[in-house]
Amino acid sequence: MSDSLLMIFVKNLIPGTVKTRLAEEIGMDAAMDVYMELVRYTKEVADKIITDKTVYYSEYVEIEDIWDTDKYSLKVQKGNDLGEKMMNAFDEAFDSYNKVVIIGSDCYDLTPKIIAGAFEALEDNDLVVGPAKDGGYYLLGMKEHLPQLFQEKTFSTDKVLQELLEEVENLELSVHKLEELYDIDTMQDLKDAGIELQTEEEDFEGTEGEDNF
Repeated sequence: MSDSLLMIFVKNLIPGTVKTRLAEEIGMDAAMDVYMELVRYTKEVADKIITDKTVYYSEYVEIEDIWDTDKYSLKVQKGNDLGEKMMNAFDEAFDSYNKVVIIGSDCYDLTPKIIAGAFEALEDNDLVVGPAKDGGYYLLGMKEHLPQLFQEKTFSTDKVLQELLEEVENLELSVHKLEELYDIDTMQDLKDAGIELQTEEEDFEGTEGEDNF
């Protein structure tokens, strides 16, 4: 057992519940294909991280899924909104771990090097955050449970990162910022990230970046 944990938040593959803004532009089926590719890529990245790992599903644990249960523990998110779900996941994690990092499954530029760098940054900082270009964040890490970071925050808006950093400043904590990346929520995000949406038979083409440590 490691002293560090990587938590991965994913949504169950329920039509009409994933990538809803993108679905308005390209249709529900195509949006589902995009999300499945994002999850596949996230797993590819996470597979290269040598630490304990837990996948948190939005609704229920998928019995037959891509996540190898020899490498990942599978759990269900608990809470009424995203902030509460993240807060509860961190609270549970710190019962067993000293350093905890959470990522979602929306970032096609995320690399193993970035995640490894997040864990390394926690050696000298209270927190580490990966800013997203939409005003949110694609990664958050800490070495003690700080529920204040999730309470009374406006998640799924362009103010999330700003509110987080203001709370960090109020708590007089040190924070390391990673490079800014794109989260994929709209067709424009796909274009801005350099991802070309192909036919069903073809994979995405985009700027995946280096995947070496």
